[in-house]
Amino acid sequence: MDLGGARAALERGRRRIGALTDGARVAGRAVTRTGLLAAMRWPGLKVAARELARGKANPSLLFRFHAENSPHRIAVIEPRSLARPAAEGGAGAPAEDRVYSFFALNELIDRLGCALDRRGVGPGTTALLAIKNRPEFVALQAALARVGASVVTASWRSTPAELAYIAGDSGARLLVFDADIVDVIREAAPRLEGVPREAMIAVGERAPGFAHLDELVAERGAAPDRSERASVVMYTSGTTGKPKGAVRGFGGGIVMSALGAIGATPMRVGDVHLAVCPLYHLTAFGFVNLSLILGATIVILPEFHPELFLEAIQRYRVTTTAVVPTMLHRVLELGEARVRSYDTSSLSAIFTGSAPLPPALAAEAMGVLGDRLYNFYGATETGIVTIAGPEDLRASPGTIGRPVAGSELMLVGEDGRPCRDGEVGELYVRSPLLISGYHGDPDAARASTLDGHFSVGDLARRDARGCYHIEGRKRDLIISGGVNVYPAEVEAVLHDHPAVAEAAVVGVADRAWGERVRAFVALRPGAAASEDDIKAHCRAQLAGPKVPREVVFVDALPRNPTGKVMKRDLAGLEAKPAA
Repeated sequence: MDLGGARAALERGRRRIGALTDGARVAGRAVTRTGLLAAMRWPGLKVAARELARGKANPSLLFRFHAENSPHRIAVIEPRSLARPAAEGGAGAPAEDRVYSFFALNELIDRLGCALDRRGVGPGTTALLAIKNRPEFVALQAALARVGASVVTASWRSTPAELAYIAGDSGARLLVFDADIVDVIREAAPRLEGVPREAMIAVGERAPGFAHLDELVAERGAAPDRSERASVVMYTSGTTGKPKGAVRGFGGGIVMSALGAIGATPMRVGDVHLAVCPLYHLTAFGFVNLSLILGATIVILPEFHPELFLEAIQRYRVTTTAVVPTMLHRVLELGEARVRSYDTSSLSAIFTGSAPLPPALAAEAMGVLGDRLYNFYGATETGIVTIAGPEDLRASPGTIGRPVAGSELMLVGEDGRPCRDGEVGELYVRSPLLISGYHGDPDAARASTLDGHFSVGDLARRDARGCYHIEGRKRDLIISGGVNVYPAEVEAVLHDHPAVAEAAVVGVADRAWGERVRAFVALRPGAAASEDDIKAHCRAQLAGPKVPREVVFVDALPRNPTGKVMKRDLAGLEAKPAA
């Protein structure tokens, strides 16, 4: 190794030691600041010390700890007393909420774990969950972790073909599904070769011909604890191809990393967290588990509706929630007067991520809801990596923030060298939350790794304030006339147009320029703009190659259930004439 290489290696080592030391320091402060240390009682402390000493750090531990530490505290609420607005298709009289204390929820987890163990579910078994947002989702994940099984979560909106692919790719031997999708399960069943009919279990209403979760809950007994062998497999959103199963274990470093993320937020003991994103996805999964570390009450909404969301905040005095930008946009579409008619004063933090947060949307949200907005960046493969608070969102518009304690970020240019401030490079991440690999595809994980850092293919830059900005995905980079065009830059300008509700850009083949920029734009209700208006707006702020050559007007951008724009589907959209 030459002198330059040795110096670089020493610098990398210094940064890693610094990140770990910083992480431990911030984690310690978080335990004190959040009130977690003061809330610990001797019974809970004994559980935590015993389990962590054995290297057990998965969600199953949280419920056992809180069941001993604060058994009567409310763990989960499923609102049934909220009246869905008629305009959103609501009907019927509200029912009584389902409420679980930490003691009751831990008992349910034990019963499920015992029943699963008796059916041979444990280490080496993969279970697939395709369930709507409901308390059973949380209990099942913990029960499967407790017996050492691998948990795979899938969207309940999946098609039969998608479910068959995930079940086959993951090697699932157990399927727990929401009774609302029984017709999809019936169609998929012949292709679920690894899952026998008796291992297909319905949740919710009864599904004729299938077993029901209540049959498992009726069994009594304590589950054997094999949680040190548990793992979770989360399939990527598949916006650019077939989803890949990202495998994550639960090593001891995960606790320090989680506390590091909590330390960058206002989260604390006594919180009420509103889970409204799909629980099978990183956004909900991540913030529900961070909240559970603090013993928060989790309010689980089955689906997102803007007014139902605001009513839940008001009724349950919600302190934190996590949404995707599309949800935030839909709330603000109600109008400032309507939003302010609900009491949201209990909120301390609205977390948003999983898709780009346009600066204009962030500014509008903070103007209406106050300085409670926190933008985060993370991926299925990396966990939560950065968080931007209100101050950074105002001073560095569009930022994803700064690394959370314990995480190390590296920007690598096309020449393989580290990027300076302002330069765009591929973003690599190192943290205790990194996946151990992709299920059945070790080569894919190795190809995404550089010097112990992992990349999902995002391009980013760091500004002079130390804040990071996502510029798009490496595969979405447009090269027009030899000029690199980063989609995020063009999209940010498009979102600044007062008539534009949402926008996305892609590169299309061009004989003269190699590629040209094509913009897809959805206008705000009642707003009008022409293609020339949009182009003129862009020309005033962008260099020539970055200005869209074509503007296609659409009713809405195609998005997956977690809010990401499906750019591969944009080519199939038909143009909508401008008003």
